[in-house]
Amino acid sequence: MRKKVLESSILFVSIVKWLFLAACVGILVGISTAIFLKALDAGIIFAKGLHYYYFLLPVALLFSTLMVRYLAPQAEGHGTEKVIEAVHRYSGRINPLVVPVKLIATIITISMGGSAGKEGPAAQIGAGLCSAFSDLFKFDDKDRKKLVICGISAGFATVFGTPIAGAIFGVEVLFVGAMLYDVLLPSFVAGIVGYQVSSTLGITYFHEPLRFVPVFSSALFIKVCISGLFFGLCSLIFVEMLRFFENTGRRMRLNKIYKPLIGGSVLVVLAIVFSTDYLGLGLQTIKNALEGDKVYAGSFLLKMIFTSITLSFGGSGGIITPIFFIGATAGNTFGSLLGLDASLFAAIGMVGLLAGAANTPISASIMAVELFGPQVAPYAAVACVISFLMTGHRSVYPSQVLSMQKSASLTVQKGKEMRDIEGVEFKPRPKSISGGISRLKRFKRK
Repeated sequence: MRKKVLESSILFVSIVKWLFLAACVGILVGISTAIFLKALDAGIIFAKGLHYYYFLLPVALLFSTLMVRYLAPQAEGHGTEKVIEAVHRYSGRINPLVVPVKLIATIITISMGGSAGKEGPAAQIGAGLCSAFSDLFKFDDKDRKKLVICGISAGFATVFGTPIAGAIFGVEVLFVGAMLYDVLLPSFVAGIVGYQVSSTLGITYFHEPLRFVPVFSSALFIKVCISGLFFGLCSLIFVEMLRFFENTGRRMRLNKIYKPLIGGSVLVVLAIVFSTDYLGLGLQTIKNALEGDKVYAGSFLLKMIFTSITLSFGGSGGIITPIFFIGATAGNTFGSLLGLDASLFAAIGMVGLLAGAANTPISASIMAVELFGPQVAPYAAVACVISFLMTGHRSVYPSQVLSMQKSASLTVQKGKEMRDIEGVEFKPRPKSISGGISRLKRFKRK
């Protein structure tokens, strides 16, 4: 009896402790995200007041590159990736300079037309503040990691207005095929509190419940499954394209000053040739796709190119907003070409791409409910899981640790970061095959 009372007392103290700490994280990240988003909006409005503002992209990428290189190298890339790396390699330690550097570099990049998102910087800023908070109060490595993960969850939740999906994203994104249940409670609390704080400070969110969802039928279900395969293929292409441009940038034997100038100049040319719709956040195009308006069939491929160049040549920003753009336009195109509801498949595509590219099918499925309503949930969940499997053992976050193989017929190194996986091999199953052949022969004899 005494042991049971002791166990309950310890658990009670632990729960109270993490409720308090997670609430502190939520308040901290809610305030920091509100400041970041308001500053970003102001930067975008200012830039749009300039004629041909995107002509300044080479200078913007150069400025971002120099800031990150000389002040906070940890702020490089698209935010969430570096936080995952910090959790796995450095027990969540993040240089405090990352916070101001990431904020300024992202605002400059996106305002001047760089194709990037806002969730990665918000997560990295939140995680950086949580790391500094941990150092201030002398927390050990284990508690610091928990707080930093809560920072990821709260950052995601406060940017998109999806507290439940944000909480799950923080504990799901670190590992492919595993979740950290010991961080589940603080992640939920941090996400919910952060969302409430940012909303109170005037941040508004995009929630658009679908006006019409078809009644379930076998034909519709099959089409949703096919769309999951398509979105998984799109995720695969996007990950490989990111890797291609990153490798291209590394192989260029030029001074680091010239790379952002070259990348920015290429983006300017692409914007002139195609459209400025692929610059910046692209929120209007996402909205159009979700409302069922017809979008250019190649929009999702062009956004992949714009985003890959931006992030590989010195730009600072997140990657989830571009994923939403790619998914929504790909889904809209899929629906339009097959004579289906473009709005429904744009919504499914938006979360399906997230599930595949980021290896987060559970948080992506929950996000579908929070953004589009419960009616779309069964279809979105199926498409998300299929997309997750179809993308294979690759990710937009190379620091994710692989905890599962996506098929029993494949051999892959588990327990390693995605970037360190040397290759995936086919594993034949001779017993099953031979057994099937022998059974077939016996059937023919009969």
